[in-house]
Amino acid sequence: MKKSKLLFCALGLFFPGSGLNCFYLQGIKSFWSWSQLFALIGGIIGWGLLKDTHFHSAPGWVLLTFGFIALEASWLTTITFGLRADEKWDAQFNPGIPAEQRTQSGWLVVLTVIFSLVLGAGVMMTFLAISFEQFFISQLKEARKLSQE
Repeated sequence: MKKSKLLFCALGLFFPGSGLNCFYLQGIKSFWSWSQLFALIGGIIGWGLLKDTHFHSAPGWVLLTFGFIALEASWLTTITFGLRADEKWDAQFNPGIPAEQRTQSGWLVVLTVIFSLVLGAGVMMTFLAISFEQFFISQLKEARKLSQE
């Protein structure tokens, strides 16, 4: 069965962190697919913990970081494989494919790569901004405690 680069990139863009793009390429035995999926679920649980504790839960931050990494890894693989030459894609995922069925990437693949880059950068900047904000807020609270002693 021919593996479509466009479908792989679309799965990575629209379902980040779910591992669906890696499941599509490697099947149910894919280690990275399961890793991404469990990290995403952990990230969702971590977000719930952080909301319940007003961003004061260390396990919540750890789990949220795993979910963040799963999202970013999905967008990064979309960028990496989307920019791969069609001949190299076919050599790895469609070996022995007839010449008339070879992969021919078009603008849709390029657009998935562009949007993956934009979303990945936006989510990363948001995550870092919130993390640093919470870190500095915690430092201010600790400084106030020390100054009141």
